[in-house]
Amino acid sequence: MTAACADADTLAAASAEAAACRLCADTLPLGPRPTFRVSDTARILIIGQAPGTKVHATGIPWNDASGDRLRGWLELDRERFYDQGRIAIVPMGLCYPGRLPKGGDAPPRRECAPLWLDRFIRLMPAIRLTLLVGSYALRHRLGPGAMTDRVRRFAEVGPAVIPLPHPSWRTTAWERRNPWFAEELLPELRVAVRRALGN
Repeated sequence: MTAACADADTLAAASAEAAACRLCADTLPLGPRPTFRVSDTARILIIGQAPGTKVHATGIPWNDASGDRLRGWLELDRERFYDQGRIAIVPMGLCYPGRLPKGGDAPPRRECAPLWLDRFIRLMPAIRLTLLVGSYALRHRLGPGAMTDRVRRFAEVGPAVIPLPHPSWRTTAWERRNPWFAEELLPELRVAVRRALGN
């Protein structure tokens, strides 16, 4: 996109183009179903990894057990979490990427975030707080580094950006090993969310 085109770009145009994207169609095991929520009035941006199979089936981001845990961390019910006018949700990869041979979801497609996420961010000027959820989002925004170290040093990144682990079932053991997450980060996270939403 040229500089002149970027100046004329709109969130509506970007959203329509992203929803119709078929760039990776030949490599996606369930086919393309770009899943995201954007708004020019959103105050919070949640950047995750990529949709799982349940999210792919429903077209609703974080509509699974990981989403339940994330909402618990944020102290937001489903109604407030899915208020698109206040909370934008854009994963690193907009479509379900498939499975790894040894289990677990494949990484987000590398071409996706530079094409869509970065464009959406430019077009959402009301964002006050960005939540980086999981190692792929952390690496994209903050560069290379260990996930636990990045999350533990959250105060060095904020207050407009808060790094988080991915809220999958695997995080249960991680939280037990890292009690500072519940004791230090979650209270700060919840205050930041309320402040960004104007609550």
